Amino acid sequence: MTFDRIDLQILAHLQEDGRMTNVELAERVGLTAPPCLRRVRALEEEGAIRGYHAALDPVTLGYGITVFALVSLKSQAESDLAAFEQHVATIPEVRECHMLNGEIDFILKIVARDLKGFQEMLTSRLTTADNVASVKTSFTIRTSKALPGIPVPVA
Repeated sequence: MTFDRIDLQILAHLQEDGRMTNVELAERVGLTAPPCLRRVRALEEEGAIRGYHAALDPVTLGYGITVFALVSLKSQAESDLAAFEQHVATIPEVRECHMLNGEIDFILKIVARDLKGFQEMLTSRLTTADNVASVKTSFTIRTSKALPGIPVPVA
């Protein structure tokens, strides 16, 4: 799909504030409401917009720990990679899972309420998973940048 200037503006505005009304969005991009809504629906149908979410504060909701885990598997056969991905999809504390190339197979972003909760999840659900060779973890000390989405080039 190719995007014109207005499509890119729509994407940028909705990524910044997904609760924006269609009327407000239309005003910002210089359209009336009906054609703006048609464009938004087309962007949704084409898959450029995958969904709308609230950005929740983990600390306020009791998740004071964020950990990145580097996971190496014993086998990198496609069926084993898929099985691991399916397994981590069942662990609510795993918020992101990215397959990597190189020495490490996956990097996971994990949240936990406290150290004990993280340790329980790690030892009972992650390190014991089939095909896991090793897990190396690093706790975040501070987050200085955490932007959702992608950079949208708006002219």
